[in-house]
Amino acid sequence: MSYISKLAIYSNPFLKITLSIIMVYIAYKPKNIKILAKQTLIFYTTSFIFGGVAFALIYVVKPQEILMKNGLFLGTYPLKSIFIGAIIASAILITAFKIVKTKISKKDIYYEVKIYIDGKSVIARAMVDTGNMLKEPITGTPVIIVEATLLEEILPNEILQNIDNIIGGEIEDVTEEIKNKYITKLKLIPYSSLGKQNGMLLGIKADKIEIIKDGEKLQKNNVIIGIYTKSLTKRGEYRALVGIELI
Repeated sequence: MSYISKLAIYSNPFLKITLSIIMVYIAYKPKNIKILAKQTLIFYTTSFIFGGVAFALIYVVKPQEILMKNGLFLGTYPLKSIFIGAIIASAILITAFKIVKTKISKKDIYYEVKIYIDGKSVIARAMVDTGNMLKEPITGTPVIIVEATLLEEILPNEILQNIDNIIGGEIEDVTEEIKNKYITKLKLIPYSSLGKQNGMLLGIKADKIEIIKDGEKLQKNNVIIGIYTKSLTKRGEYRALVGIELI
């Protein structure tokens, strides 16, 4: 059976593209035109791959129920071919993304992150860490890990020098002024890593952060800064870790 629609939106190329963009926007709600364009391109790439595999299977499998007449496929598309096509197309997409991922250069995993706390700011070089899925357990707020020494410009020494005590509930060495100012912003972040299954980070709610790459700024208002008391690298290539979710 051949299905032909007389609706103009299915025959006009401009309307087809417009409809695709609307679909992508509703599904993902991109923050700017550049991201919308990338997501629309991925949408078409995925559609072409799945469609191409489906048509290729018609020629390879050559089901008797399908005939080609005047450039149209007539008949019933076998359910078996649909499943095979979906599996092959998915394998192609996964392989393609893995290849692209391995081609990403080192500079593509580094970003500048500007952290704002209490009207002050500091800039850190951060590495995108796909394994950083840390979140504040109660609110689910994402966590950026930052070296404590980098925060000396924007946080009181009374906090930075008493991190272990604050985590343990001992805050006698912190003045009342500092307590009143920061107590609502301080958070405890449980984490697990190699060699430490039940670790705890002291976190502080940032006013906002800006993730900067190639002159473009991505602002996030709901982020917690996890204060790391050691160095993230021996050579200081970066001083913060940003989860892929924030990028």
